[in-house]
Amino acid sequence: MTRFVDVSAMAQLVQRVGLAPLLAQMANALREDFLRWDEFDKSARVASHSDLGVIELMPVSDAQRYAFKYVNGHPGNTALGLYTVMAFGVLAEVGTGRPLLLSELTLTTALRTAATSAMAARALARPASRRMALIGNGAQSEFQALAFHHLVGITEIRAFDVELSATAKLQRNLANVPGLTVTRATSVAEAVRGADVVTTVTADKARATIITPEMIEPGMHINGVGGDCPGKTELHPEVLRSARVFVEYEPQTRVEGDIQQLPADFPVVELWRVLAGTAPGRQSAEQVTVFDSVGFALEDYTALRLVHRLATELDLGEDVDLVPPATDPKDLFRFTRTATPLRRVA
Repeated sequence: MTRFVDVSAMAQLVQRVGLAPLLAQMANALREDFLRWDEFDKSARVASHSDLGVIELMPVSDAQRYAFKYVNGHPGNTALGLYTVMAFGVLAEVGTGRPLLLSELTLTTALRTAATSAMAARALARPASRRMALIGNGAQSEFQALAFHHLVGITEIRAFDVELSATAKLQRNLANVPGLTVTRATSVAEAVRGADVVTTVTADKARATIITPEMIEPGMHINGVGGDCPGKTELHPEVLRSARVFVEYEPQTRVEGDIQQLPADFPVVELWRVLAGTAPGRQSAEQVTVFDSVGFALEDYTALRLVHRLATELDLGEDVDLVPPATDPKDLFRFTRTATPLRRVA
């Protein structure tokens, strides 16, 4: 049987565990897996691009588990009543190929992306960081805000979006979070001014320059989340050139990240090396650091293994016959003769 976790079950999991504890568990699990970097069979995701967006498959495995995510990115979807990003994923046994988990990953991707951002910031931002600029206030923004509040110590957020309704939504959803204030800025420059951390999580598939050199102040940490496919950027090239840049998986980020604007020999550091202590992170209080985050399959592996464990422990989701029951493994044809209803156990 395969455990099936749909959106309803995932929402129950978040409520049962609690959002802040779940983000913390996710960040800790991510760190554990990043520290096992060399144990994973890694590759850049397979992408199918169109003028309207992208559909991607993201595979990764170690000696025990294989995982993949199907995910899209279509900035125009909100006008159609659809999310910009939608995803699902599978966790399977390497030894047998048996699928262990089929799970929604739209909500879970928001959680793992925010937890990854916070994990990186804890390694790269100045320890006393308290103020964050949040540029782009769409579906990912609350998760980023809460991860930085609970895991990094951010207490003040200045938010900006070209759509006022998006910022109003963000403020409404975070209005009752103790110790966190969210104010609306009238421009990107106003939001960024005096910030310790700058998070960009915009959706437009365009070569944008949302953060420009004159906005940068000494010691800033920039968490660039929205530039995640060819032809889509958020940071001016000079911002990158003046900073120490960190990435997840360099071969993928060279194609999809903000560093796609720079020569192939522009120096970057893979984040796992900082976490493992084999490469320095921030080298001074005045240094500007950039986490050029595009999302990597290892993060989805982590999210799927965590969801599988918690869903099993909390008895959430359903067990389904995703593959035929193996009462006679050599006789698959019998399923063409008899009706075999899908068994679901609450």
